[in-house]
Amino acid sequence: MATEAVDDYLKAIFQIAGDGGRASTASLAEKLLVAPASVSGMLKKLSQTDPPWIEYEKHRGARLTEHGRHRALEIIRHHRLIELFLHHSLGYNWDEVHDEAEKLEHAISETFEERIAKALGNPEIDPHGHPIPRKDGSMPERSDYCLLEVKVGVRVRVSKVSDRSPEMLRYLSEIGIKPGVALRLIERGPFDGPLMLQIADEGKIRALGTRVAAEIHVAAVPPSGA
Repeated sequence: MATEAVDDYLKAIFQIAGDGGRASTASLAEKLLVAPASVSGMLKKLSQTDPPWIEYEKHRGARLTEHGRHRALEIIRHHRLIELFLHHSLGYNWDEVHDEAEKLEHAISETFEERIAKALGNPEIDPHGHPIPRKDGSMPERSDYCLLEVKVGVRVRVSKVSDRSPEMLRYLSEIGIKPGVALRLIERGPFDGPLMLQIADEGKIRALGTRVAAEIHVAAVPPSGA
């Protein structure tokens, strides 16, 4: 039986390492705000359950087993469906939903999860543009890249935004940058200077620092796109 602590570790490993990758003890300690020694102890325990949640080697970090991957994706699905439900159905702002979902993701039943998904039309992305794992454990395919990699003159569409900072989300909302919004890079300042972006549908020019731009992913707009 998974506990909240187990769920948090499995979810963190997947978010750091993705499918099949390894998460280091240091990266998990930083993400979970736990001492490295405590992380090592927990990883050892997770590798010794029956069946094991993870594969763990002391100096190589942790990798999810199929059992662990299934549970990690289940919790991520809960989390992102809850975020979308709070945002669309209960009127929460996109900067408010993460913390609420963190509390609820462990508690909801599979029946409740299915009813949320059905009520929302079986969505594939959460309010921040992150893909929602499907019930069968597959992930919606996405092709995007960091806004910092966009070349001057290229038009792109925001695909997802990090949900780590409520303050950043509020700022992006104020300047009109959200998933689905089309942008064109007008100018890139030298020496890590700001990116000058035109919001395509409004024509407004916004300056965005590289620290914030690093938290935004975009997708290419087809030549025939609006």
